[in-house]
Amino acid sequence: MGRVMFFLLRMAFWLTVVCVLLPGGSNTSADAQIDATQAASLAAAAVSDARGFCDRQPDACQVGGKVAVAIGHKAEAGARTLYEFISAKMNEKSAPAEKSAPRFTTVQPPIQGPAAGTLTQSDMAPAWQGPVPLPPRREARAGRPAA
Repeated sequence: MGRVMFFLLRMAFWLTVVCVLLPGGSNTSADAQIDATQAASLAAAAVSDARGFCDRQPDACQVGGKVAVAIGHKAEAGARTLYEFISAKMNEKSAPAEKSAPRFTTVQPPIQGPAAGTLTQSDMAPAWQGPVPLPPRREARAGRPAA
């Protein structure tokens, strides 16, 4: 549990550093200006205060540890799923084409009986669709000749 809590504190520290270093608005006041030595001493004070957090709030540390473990399990399951997916795709590519079985059939047997309905095979055939015309070129839309 100590490792998980240290990880959470370290992650919070680095996220804070990143947020501070992101460029912000230029309307900072003179009171908000601090130098590097002040920032280092304040960070050291914050770290020493954070070290005693679990002593002051044991319930919060316990719940935070459980949340971190749950998130870790979800991340592990997601990584496992992603690994299995990639492995399956790699195995599909490496398998010879003639050995792989077709995934689906294109011809379906006709339905018999009252559930067949009134549609004929020609009714169920897809309608012909012509090619989609391309939009006019930019030069033609602007009234300019093509280069």
